[in-house]
Amino acid sequence: MRLDKFLVEMGFGSRTEVKRLLKKKQVLVNGKIETSAKIQIDENQDEISVNNQVLIYKRFVYYLLNKPKGVISATEDDKHRTVLDLLDENARQKEVFPVGWLDIDTHGLLLLTNNGTLAHAMLSPKKHAAKVYRAKVDGIITEKDVEHFEAGIELKDFTCRPAKLTILEVNEEPQTSLVEITISEGKFHQVKRMVQACGKTVTDLERFSMGPLMLDERLELGTFRRLTKEELE
Repeated sequence: MRLDKFLVEMGFGSRTEVKRLLKKKQVLVNGKIETSAKIQIDENQDEISVNNQVLIYKRFVYYLLNKPKGVISATEDDKHRTVLDLLDENARQKEVFPVGWLDIDTHGLLLLTNNGTLAHAMLSPKKHAAKVYRAKVDGIITEKDVEHFEAGIELKDFTCRPAKLTILEVNEEPQTSLVEITISEGKFHQVKRMVQACGKTVTDLERFSMGPLMLDERLELGTFRRLTKEELE
């Protein structure tokens, strides 16, 4: 790997910023000052340090994003901002992608990584990685709807796996409900379609957990952070 690419992936800015760093003689390769951006290094064998801090190369990276509405779960798009536009340069250099999909008008937890194996595992219904959503609903959710979810709602193109519907709040006067929905799959518009099958409409949808990951309440909409050591484990 080229030295400048390695430093970009390690979070030291763009290639232009990395070149400035090299010119300042702040980068050592195996104990020797290196100023050339083009030299090839072995990221797993060579010792690279910046300002006397030895860098440990990580092939995979993981980002926890609080996705806002109006942004699509894609790596590129001609018409809309994508979730990748909200991350840093390192994420783009590492070619991360969203694990699963949140509709453009759905907000909340989204994991992005370049680890395809982990992404596949988290999305596979066989792995039973639960996804939990909080939904505001136009209409009164009833215990009959709860039973409907538990039985597995039949839609036009597929039958949903049994899901958990928890009623958090019911407002009789405006005829609205606040519910929590747990599913183990993630078909297109699935949560909205399941609610619609019960004769109601989702007006706001937020995902706040996926597998072992929980939405960090300190993350404002549109902001992100790397996974913690505990979350990685």
